[in-house]
Amino acid sequence: MADLKKKKIAAIAAVNAYLQDEEAAAALAVLDAPAEPLVGPPLWALSGRQEIMQMRRFIQMKAF
Repeated sequence: MADLKKKKIAAIAAVNAYLQDEEAAAALAVLDAPAEPLVGPPLWALSGRQEIMQMRRFIQMKAF
């Protein structure tokens, strides 16, 4: 009976140690994660908006 109790205690201790290691690894992964690069709007979107603004300016100047 005492042998079974020791085995249970050892198993519980092993599971607790494993969970603590996993939590520590997860915390380090969060700290070591590279920051996401700053990405602006796509160039196609900027080009389209610029074209719209240019056409509007032409219409306002009545050059179209």
